[in-house]
Amino acid sequence: MKIFGVGMNYLAHTKELDGRDYIPEDPVIFTKTDSALVTGGKPFFLPDYTERCDYEAELVIRISHMGRSIPERFAHRYYEEVTVGIDFTARDLQKRLRAKGLPWDLCKGFDGSAVVGEFVKLDGDVQNLHFSLEKNGVEVQKGWTGDMIYGVDKLISFISRYFTLKTGDLVFTGTPVGVGPVKIDDHLDGYLEGNKILSFNVK
Repeated sequence: MKIFGVGMNYLAHTKELDGRDYIPEDPVIFTKTDSALVTGGKPFFLPDYTERCDYEAELVIRISHMGRSIPERFAHRYYEEVTVGIDFTARDLQKRLRAKGLPWDLCKGFDGSAVVGEFVKLDGDVQNLHFSLEKNGVEVQKGWTGDMIYGVDKLISFISRYFTLKTGDLVFTGTPVGVGPVKIDDHLDGYLEGNKILSFNVK
């Protein structure tokens, strides 16, 4: 199983990170290891090598059929289920890596960094979904997939040019504005179209 992430896919989030509006020329793709995956409401364990670990709530797509070099117009045939997930990021480490032009593996792909909720069958337009995240009962992020710079079908088509997509692979599609740090004993809840499908503690 492969886990793909997408960086800087919501305009307001790019400004949040860099202080400027920025539209990448192509989707910014990174990967996470299979040991990054956390499911079933299990806790996220805060790494000891970062002083700031940020939540990034995202719509997550689960690939349902094997495909390679998928045309964008056919990409919708390769997924049926979605959920809300958290792409945890060691933000201080990411800043150091970016400053040196180094890959993001250490700050994005570490063990436990990909927390996903319950997958649900997609009903309707994937680019018209609303999702949100609460931390300790307070809403901290709210996103609409229509605000994506690169839509889901474009992402799947783009990724499949470089990697064969297989059944069960996951695509984290990018986070909206509002990212922030977590600490031990925080509780996070994720919602899709108003329904809670993600709930876990930080340890």
